[in-house]
Amino acid sequence: MAYEPNTSCSVPTRADIDLAAERIRDHVRVTPVLHPGRHFAGSKANVVLKLECLQHSGSFKPRGAFNRVLSQTQLPVSGLIAASGGNHGAAVAYVARELGLRAEIFVPEIAAPAKIARLRDYGATLRVGGRNYAEAFAASRERQRETGALEIHAYDAPEVIAGQGTLARELEQQAGALDTVLVAVGGGGLMAGIAAWQPAGTRIVAVEPQRSCALHAALQQGKPCDVEVGGIAADSLGAQRIGSLAFTLAQSRQVHSVLVSDDAILRAQRLLWTELRVVAEPGGATALAALLSGAYSPQPDERLGIIVCGANTDPGLVA
Repeated sequence: MAYEPNTSCSVPTRADIDLAAERIRDHVRVTPVLHPGRHFAGSKANVVLKLECLQHSGSFKPRGAFNRVLSQTQLPVSGLIAASGGNHGAAVAYVARELGLRAEIFVPEIAAPAKIARLRDYGATLRVGGRNYAEAFAASRERQRETGALEIHAYDAPEVIAGQGTLARELEQQAGALDTVLVAVGGGGLMAGIAAWQPAGTRIVAVEPQRSCALHAALQQGKPCDVEVGGIAADSLGAQRIGSLAFTLAQSRQVHSVLVSDDAILRAQRLLWTELRVVAEPGGATALAALLSGAYSPQPDERLGIIVCGANTDPGLVA
C-alpha cells in the first residue's frame, strides 16, 4: 500500500514557523553549527555544518513532532501513534515520554537495530512489521482508526513541516544568510520546512540516494509517484512517495535535485568521523555526500549550509 497523499492542507509559511519556534523552544535543543574550514571535503566553498544529529532522540524529528502535539487544543487519552523508519518513531516516543503521553510506533523490518533500541528505551509500544515504511504506515493507519490516537505523520502534515522549518530559522540566526543549503530527502518534511523558511535567493539542493529517490522521480514526472526503495539509507530516507506538501514546496521554490551513491554516503559518514569526530547515520551523512562526490559543485567562497540530520547508528560501524 502506498502512502495516500495529503491534499487537504496548505503549506506552512514563515509565520507558521515563527509560531512553531515559540511553541517548541523549551522542548528542543539549539543544535550547534560547525565551520570545518577551507578545503573541507575538497571544496573551496565556505561550508557551515548544522549538527542536528545532536538533537534530542538523535535527529531533527522532535521539532516537527513537538509542534504537531503542542498545537492541539485537546489530546486523546489513547495518546500518539506514528509510522516510521526509526528516527521519527524515536522522536514521537521521546515527545510522548516528555509530555506524559502514550505512544504506539510502527516500524518496518528494515529499521536499524540502534533505532529499535532507542524506541524501546523511550517506553513506546513498538510494532515491528512490513517490508518498508509504506507497509508500516498502512498498519499504523488501521490501528489509528481503532484507537483514535493522534497521528503524527513523519513528513506530510503542515504542523510537522513548520516544526522542521525551525531548523532553518535557527540556522539563519546562527550563520547568517547562505547561498545554498544541502539537505537529505526521504519523505521531504525537512526539505519542505527549509523551503518554507529560506528566502527566495537561497538555493535549496535536495540530496537523495540513487536507490531511494521519491522527490527526484516526482520532479521528473511532474507529480508524486511511487518508487522502489533500497540502499543503506532506506531506514531513514526510504519513502516510497514524496509528501504532497513537500512536492508543492519543491516545485514552487524550484528545489534542485541530485542523487548520490551508497558508496558516496559511506565516504561522507567516514569523513565526518575521521575529520570532525561527528557520528552520523547514512541518512544523516547524505547531504554531505553530494559535496564529497561532486553531485553538487559549489562556487569558490559560496556560503554553503549542509544539514547533518541524524546520528542513530552503531558508532562501531562508522569508526
